[in-house]
Amino acid sequence: MPFNFKKLEIPEIVLIEPKIFPDGRGFFIETYKYSDFADFGIKENFIQDNYSKSTQKGVLRGLHYQIPPFSQGKIIQVISGEIFDVAVDIRDGSPSYGKWVGVNLSSENRNMLYIPFGFAHGFCTLSEVTEVMYKCTNIYSPQHERGIIWNDSILNIDWQVDNPILSLKDTDYPSFDKIEKSFIYNEI
Repeated sequence: MPFNFKKLEIPEIVLIEPKIFPDGRGFFIETYKYSDFADFGIKENFIQDNYSKSTQKGVLRGLHYQIPPFSQGKIIQVISGEIFDVAVDIRDGSPSYGKWVGVNLSSENRNMLYIPFGFAHGFCTLSEVTEVMYKCTNIYSPQHERGIIWNDSILNIDWQVDNPILSLKDTDYPSFDKIEKSFIYNEI
């Protein structure tokens, strides 16, 4: 199998290590193959791809999510540079509600992160130029977009930068304790 799947501290969040096939010309990687992902239990249909470029170290994007019926699961991959990628459990009733996991993804390690719906997502760039691609299980819907303030004191995320560069929108989100409870935890 060209992928190694590792469940993280919150088991629904999965680190994906693709197999790299190097040769004298460079390398080849399969980045997604439905049958391999489905065999591991990731069976969502990914219908939108997004591409983000940041031109400064310390750009923080997040914490974002969409409420039903436009909830999104994601697979995040860094094409160039490095990020600290974070997922926060916002599923009411979940044993990990309000907990977060973070991993470094880079063009060097080529790892990817799977985040199902029911999680807020954000990342901070750790390199001067960073390009990120991510697959989504639903389309972007501005009316359903929500967020959590990046420096929430309850979550206490260590973003690995001192003074992040933020969009105006990302500075105006509510704290974790003020978000609407849009996702209910269902144990499968």
